[in-house]
Amino acid sequence: MCGRFAITLPNDAMAQLFSARPANALPAVPNFNVCPTNQVHVVRGGDSGRQLDALRWGFLPHWYKTETAGPLLINARSETLAEKPAFREACRSRRCLIVATGFYEWTKSEQGTRLPWYIHRKDGTPIAFAGVWQDWGPDENRQGTCAIVTTAANEKLSAIHHRMPLILEPEDWPLWLGEVGKGAARLMQPSVENLLTFHRVDAAVNSNRASGPDLIEPFDA
Repeated sequence: MCGRFAITLPNDAMAQLFSARPANALPAVPNFNVCPTNQVHVVRGGDSGRQLDALRWGFLPHWYKTETAGPLLINARSETLAEKPAFREACRSRRCLIVATGFYEWTKSEQGTRLPWYIHRKDGTPIAFAGVWQDWGPDENRQGTCAIVTTAANEKLSAIHHRMPLILEPEDWPLWLGEVGKGAARLMQPSVENLLTFHRVDAAVNSNRASGPDLIEPFDA
């Protein structure tokens, strides 16, 4: 799964990287501790081209009467994405890219202490998570919401967690965004083994109130 991530790329650089028009109000960057229900950077396709938008991380199905009417849906399993009522329609027609620099996962010590790890691309380039989105709420308070698609972890990351975000390469973005026809299901595979690396970070990130670049620095236990 993915429960926390970091984004350090400036908004204008994000828009250029994804060839997307930036919305007027985008989340502040850098943010080294993006948490569920925060606004996140999302790339969506459309008839007039790609748009870089701010959406709530936490998918709200149309039948939720309030934001807390059901489980907080921050992740969506790729294996059941096309079947689950919450995500079925979004899987077909509302796919997006969620932009990150890296993400966190946790293991546990023998004493049960949560040990955080920071995972990022070896080449240092930004990450594009596969996502799905849904507009929710009455017209006067309508908001965009999203979830990160996850898949089984590859062999390397399975040492930390059995799930991982679905990471898409630039050549796959048009297919996922629905710009070049159908067949996006074939993209739902674990990332290649040599794409990512990881290191332990300080337990300060266990708090959702923690901030600052020190959160992603290597920590020697």
